[in-house]
Amino acid sequence: MTRDQFFATLAPHAIRARLEGSPLFVSVRLAQNLLETGGVIHPWNNLGGIKVGSGKPNEWWDGSSVKKGTWEVINGQRVDTTANFRAYKSVYHFYKDQDLLFQLSRYARVRTSKTPEEQCVALQLCGYATDPAYSSKLVGIIKTYGLKQYDKEADNQMQLSNYQWQRIEIGVKSLLDRKIISDTAWLEKAQKRTLTRDELAWLTFELVANPR
Repeated sequence: MTRDQFFATLAPHAIRARLEGSPLFVSVRLAQNLLETGGVIHPWNNLGGIKVGSGKPNEWWDGSSVKKGTWEVINGQRVDTTANFRAYKSVYHFYKDQDLLFQLSRYARVRTSKTPEEQCVALQLCGYATDPAYSSKLVGIIKTYGLKQYDKEADNQMQLSNYQWQRIEIGVKSLLDRKIISDTAWLEKAQKRTLTRDELAWLTFELVANPR
């Protein structure tokens, strides 16, 4: 599989996840997928090196795992080891489970990043990987393969109709009424249709996570 084929295969799923509220820029997600897999989509569909850890099965991960070789940087030295990694039914399942991971408080800077470059740095600062060159490698991949084109594609698909804006306004009112959010500026932005892409993504996640 060529690099172009790799990105073309994954991009629709990454864009879908973004439109559904993922905090990750599509470009960052695709760059991470290449860095973590070397450009191979394995049958277990774990494209981000997520280990089993102490996590419990959920809607997107059924508890399956694979044991494979990996490496970590410990005290400045590379250490080869093995670990149990989560296995997924599909690429989409992996993306959705990874997005649940990014809702943890430690990844707050990832969620609030305003640019792909800032988000790459945030991933490293938040401890996603031990490689000290992790963020620079991600930024390099984004530039080398022009992955921001997929961010633009996601932005274009985020154009909302009048009906969709009305539904968002209703959703924001519901979140305010139930005190899930407290800042009334969200409602004002929804009414004026000035919510940014990242704000829309965050609101979408909150509405999905907190149905009426």
